[in-house]
Amino acid sequence: MNETISAIATAHGVSSISIIRLSGSDALSIARRVSKLQNIIPRHAHLTSLYNAEDALIDQAIMIYFASPNSFTGEDIVEFQCHGGMIVAEEILSTVLAYGARLAEPGEFSKRAFLNGKIDLTEAEAISKLIEAKSVDAAKILAKQMKGELKAFVDESRDALLRSLAYSEVMIDYAEEDIPDDILESISSQLDGLIEQITRIVDASHRRRGLIEGFKVAIIGKPNVGKSSLLNALLSYERAIVSDIAGTTRDTIEEQVRIGSHIIRLVDTAGIRESEDTIEKIGIERSLSSVEDADVIIALFDSSRVFDHEDEKIVSMLDNLEDKHLIVALNKSDLEKKFDTSILSSYDPIEVSAKKGFVRLTERMETLFDSIGEGDEIMLVSARQIEAVKYAKSAIEEAKFPLQSGELEFFSYHLQEAVKAISSISKPYDSEEILDKMFGEFCLGK
Repeated sequence: MNETISAIATAHGVSSISIIRLSGSDALSIARRVSKLQNIIPRHAHLTSLYNAEDALIDQAIMIYFASPNSFTGEDIVEFQCHGGMIVAEEILSTVLAYGARLAEPGEFSKRAFLNGKIDLTEAEAISKLIEAKSVDAAKILAKQMKGELKAFVDESRDALLRSLAYSEVMIDYAEEDIPDDILESISSQLDGLIEQITRIVDASHRRRGLIEGFKVAIIGKPNVGKSSLLNALLSYERAIVSDIAGTTRDTIEEQVRIGSHIIRLVDTAGIRESEDTIEKIGIERSLSSVEDADVIIALFDSSRVFDHEDEKIVSMLDNLEDKHLIVALNKSDLEKKFDTSILSSYDPIEVSAKKGFVRLTERMETLFDSIGEGDEIMLVSARQIEAVKYAKSAIEEAKFPLQSGELEFFSYHLQEAVKAISSISKPYDSEEILDKMFGEFCLGK
């Protein structure tokens, strides 16, 4: 923690500006050597020339100094905003390293902010996920977390559990006295409310995970219904081969595309049918696997062909899907209709055409993604957070059994486990090794 660290905080590549960040006790002295300025005013944008260790001019840049403790990390921070391109940024970085700084590890700036009490783990994870967010809705949710929304839930839940634990400890100390029934009922009711709230939060977090990671959308159907044409239309270029030959697509094709304010992962699958071809069978197996992994299923049917056993297999698959969002579309609506649409009436199918475009389908998709993002429920943004609240819920449920029978020592034990689990979301009891692993997932310079 005493070392001064530095890293390039902007993405690699050509850009208008690049930012080099410097944090630690020697940040200000190194900045003076690089800029040759002695009077550096905190939070003031200094337009200055920057020089390397050989006293050669590197660039004219903006330099901003944030004095401890009023900075992101809680330490002295200096940021150099130079002209874009990696050459200039790399030379500034090399210079500050030559003057005694060391290259920061991934996530080390945020880790120092946490260790110095500037942020808690909920805010740190929100920062990390905000960089990866795949929708405007996700950015709004994560911005709330950075303002402490999840931390407030953790603190309130922890306080509620500690109050119940305090009642239990008092009653254990005065075991010879009769325990008022209304106190036990009050504790039980409070725990039921917390269990219900945790259940809602976990369900909402699973349902809305695609807002951050990008919804995975699988296009399924029998061969030659237009799955590859749909993929190409959404991508606006010929990504998949389109042919009248059944079985042309033999493997899954995955691409990212923007629908409204959401970036989704679109998967074109091999046509699902019975096949003796070894390669095609592997592709069909991968199609079925993609259906299992997907958040949204787009089932395409050919309205110009009579409903057959292959279509029946797709409908049967849809009937057995659980926890999936389904969109059913009848393609080739510009041709003579031979498909019995009443078979799909329960799925509210929409008619589309590769020749006329898939506007109606993209509108349905955008409406679906927007609806998933609706709601004010708190969202857990990492597997670590979800597992912590699930464990807390389990411990609370375990605590209720001894509470009902008056075995308060066992009740207190399980409640303490719940407190530890819920607290770990923002202030874990874990070792520094766990912190290193978590913050190591951040990008360099953050």
